[in-house]
Order: sequence, then C-alpha cells, then structure tokens
Amino acid sequence: MSIDYTSFLTDERITRLKRTLDKRQTTLTVVLENIIDPHNLSACLRSCDATGVSKVYLIYDGSQPFPKLKSSSSASASKWIEVEKYKSVKECFEEIKKDGFKIYTTHMSAQSVPLYEIDFTSKIAIVFGNEHFGVSELAVNQADGNFLIPQVGMIQSLNISVACAVSLYEAFRQRHEAGMYDSPQLTPDNYSTKLNKWAQKK
Repeated sequence: MSIDYTSFLTDERITRLKRTLDKRQTTLTVVLENIIDPHNLSACLRSCDATGVSKVYLIYDGSQPFPKLKSSSSASASKWIEVEKYKSVKECFEEIKKDGFKIYTTHMSAQSVPLYEIDFTSKIAIVFGNEHFGVSELAVNQADGNFLIPQVGMIQSLNISVACAVSLYEAFRQRHEAGMYDSPQLTPDNYSTKLNKWAQKK
C-alpha cells in the first residue's frame, strides 16, 4: 500500500511543490558528457532546476570518473531533477531521439549557428561537453545540429556551467514568451508521482 506523503506537509509546502511542478518542461532537456568537476556539474543542475528542466542525461563513457556531488546548496538541485546515466553517446542519443527530441551540441564549427537562431520552443535536447575537450566528435556527428554562443572577446570559450546557464536562459526566454510555462507539461500520473516523491524530501 502506497503512502500519500503530501498529507504530512503544510499547505505552504504543497503549494510551493505544485508551483514548481507546474513549470517543469518535459520538452526541454540537457545532456552532460564526461563532466569532470563536481562544481560544474552541480552548477549545471542548478541552472536546469531554475529554468524548469525536468530530466537531465549524464554520459560517462569510462574516460572520466563520475564526480561525486557534495552536500552543498548547489548540489541540492539534483534532488529535484530526474537524472539518467548512460555509458555511451549512441545509447543515450537513441533513447532521446526515440522520445522525439532534436539534439543540438554546443560546438564551434563552420556549420554551427548562433544560439539565438535556435528554436527552443521545439522538443529539444542540448548537449554540453567535457571541460577540456568539449563535446565529443561522436556526439557532434550524431546530433541534429550545432550551435555556438556569440562572443566578442579574445577567449572564445565559456566555462561549461556558464555556457549551460546562458543557453538555458535563452530557452527560458523563448518558452516564457510562448506561454510554455503557463500550463503543466507533466502528465497527470507523472505529476502525481513526482509530487508524492518530492513530498518525502527535506
């Protein structure tokens, strides 16, 4: 027999949980490939939570160890986001495309388009790569497209967590203007399951 944990919460707490779930975007997701620094990973997850991303995919192919998230305020964002781990780009991308997502990598090439030309109101997954090597060639080749964040400085790169935040907030801007945060995207069953699961968290 399952327990309804929401019955143990105050009305204020329930309202806050529901308000957050109402904004969760099932049509926007993030893929993080072989991120080394736990602080970068935590910061990326925090940006995902802030912009309503419901699920994040982590790829660790064995070339980098999975970083342990520390019990800090930024790491706590992982409690509110569904995380799926994969050992290969192929396996991860196949799963994402099966759900109807278009995949875009953050990669500088002649074929890359500026961030602001991407339609983030579509069903989209954005991929961010390793701090030293960026997104892998395999990920780039299997993606539907590539984009870059326009810059005018001498150093043509951003920290992975900064790039993630900048990209997600452009997605947030477009989706907010399109009214995509005005009604829940989670199915009723998924919404109820997540609400009860969240109610157990401190």
